[in-house]
Amino acid sequence: MVIKTLYIVRHGQTDLNKQGIVQGRGMDTDLNDEGRKQAQQFFNAYGYINFDKIYISTLKRTQQSIQGFIDKGIPYEKLEGLDELAWGIHEGQASTPETKAAFMQLMRDWTKGNLDVKFEGGESPNEVKARQEVALSHIMSHPEEKTVLVCMHGRAMRLLLCLLTEQPLTKMESFPHQNLVLYKVTYNGEKFEIADFNNAVHLKYY
Repeated sequence: MVIKTLYIVRHGQTDLNKQGIVQGRGMDTDLNDEGRKQAQQFFNAYGYINFDKIYISTLKRTQQSIQGFIDKGIPYEKLEGLDELAWGIHEGQASTPETKAAFMQLMRDWTKGNLDVKFEGGESPNEVKARQEVALSHIMSHPEEKTVLVCMHGRAMRLLLCLLTEQPLTKMESFPHQNLVLYKVTYNGEKFEIADFNNAVHLKYY
């Protein structure tokens, strides 16, 4: 029996997303016109759901992405545990061949299991997991909140989905995403299961 359902979405597009520039935890950017359109499309598709609670990161692009639900009067809470992984010195920097090579090396390290590796001034996957565990514990401590909307960030979402499905963080690339894509996750009291994987239908038909 399902006792809690999490609708987990990534935030809508920002100008830095469009330009292929990493934002991370340190860049508090706004949605662009496309991102606002995506937010409206998601609300058009799922606005009928009576969410008991909304959890977002401390970065405004997540609140802007689900503002339609907040405007309905649904209570919401900001959790720093849902913030994006910090990319340190690379946040907001234009992509160059050197930075691309650095990112590729970092991804290789993470996939090999070197999950404490990070950029200068940034966070490692293990550090993000630690704060996500705190956030998840808080979310799950409210059994009365049976249907919950969570809006967060791309890399952080991949790590959270590993955590929920009890997969090692080295499997983070198994969870593709685009802006405002949905992962619906159910909890039966013992384990989490992904009921809807990388759903972007609302971005086509709404």
